[in-house]
Amino acid sequence: MLSRVRRVLRRRLSISLMANFEPPAGPPVVAGHPSSFDPAAAGWEPYRDEGFIGLVGPFWTRPSGEGFLYAFMAEPKHHNRRGIVQGGMLMTFADRSMGMTCWYANARQPQATVQLDVHFVDAVQIGEFVEAKCKVVRRTRALIFMSAELVVGARVVATANGVWKTLGKR
Repeated sequence: MLSRVRRVLRRRLSISLMANFEPPAGPPVVAGHPSSFDPAAAGWEPYRDEGFIGLVGPFWTRPSGEGFLYAFMAEPKHHNRRGIVQGGMLMTFADRSMGMTCWYANARQPQATVQLDVHFVDAVQIGEFVEAKCKVVRRTRALIFMSAELVVGARVVATANGVWKTLGKR
């Protein structure tokens, strides 16, 4: 039955339900132009991790006031089937950026994300540089409430709110 439905849809809509998206060839493109932004030249340092972040990164960091800013360059490996950055990448980036901001604000104590809400506002194109603007909203003895805006330049692409639990000193 499912194969018959697929055949009908393909015929009527001239689409393939299992079509694979091919990422764009060549260098990353921003608004039709090859990306020339160099995070290192702009004062950002690579933030690397051997775990999951090592697969999706590198992320970038730089000091800002008493804390740090975090960013990533949207690469072809981050695309979804529509050719824009996968929402899960933005969620991963928000989680790590808010988590690191929380960690520094909480005397580098071990912690865990217990809740994370992300709202997608605008698409991120391959080649765009995404920054996280994170802040501590509230603290209790065991919980830290965080918020963040993910931005490309002045354009907000996502907002996030989360709660981190302090696990105690190691």
